[in-house]
Amino acid sequence: MTRTLRVFRWSADAPERVQDYRVGSGADTTVLDALVDIQRTQDPTLAFRYACRVGMCGSCAMVVNGRERWACRTRLASLGDGPVFVRPLYHFPLLRDLVVEMAPFADRLRSVGAAQVPKPDAARYASVSSASRERQEIDAAIECIGCGMCVSACTMVAHNPRFPGPAALNRAFTLELDARDAGRAARWRVLLSDDALARCHGQGNCTEVCPMGLSPMHSIIRLRQRATRRLLSRPRP
Repeated sequence: MTRTLRVFRWSADAPERVQDYRVGSGADTTVLDALVDIQRTQDPTLAFRYACRVGMCGSCAMVVNGRERWACRTRLASLGDGPVFVRPLYHFPLLRDLVVEMAPFADRLRSVGAAQVPKPDAARYASVSSASRERQEIDAAIECIGCGMCVSACTMVAHNPRFPGPAALNRAFTLELDARDAGRAARWRVLLSDDALARCHGQGNCTEVCPMGLSPMHSIIRLRQRATRRLLSRPRP
């Protein structure tokens, strides 16, 4: 059986276009398999990113038939009949074809202080039991692998470039519940002063496309609840 892949093409020296390719397809052929076959046998100029090929690294994230997906986990047979449309993630600068610049993703994380700041008296190594309440509260939010799919699916990222985005706010939530972290005060100044939390409209696109089954929208709701308690507990002038 053969399938048609309609692939977005762009480079600095060529205009944006869509190019059709015909590829062989079996029951287990993935979108990534098809792209690799195209690159090796038909068009070596086609650019895309991948690494592990087994759904662990997230580097092959792209938009397939209008939805953010991992190319290595998406079987062509699951996409129905007809052409399969493949394009790069939204809201990221293009480098070439299906390859986007991921630096803005790291910048968004950095903007909310997404790196843990150890407390001065914190032990160099800390054991956090999986049975502890602290760990159970954040268990559903800590497996983000930075694939960028939630950012691509978020309409507010497109609307307001200052919005940190779902992945960054999900990370901020996990650190807020980490007793070892000393960066909360600085982080809250960003989250509250720049109105970062209010910009989320709760559409849930981020949660819908997350390949790890996380719910950034839920993390943002929890952050908002904590922000409300924080504001209400402030002493009145």
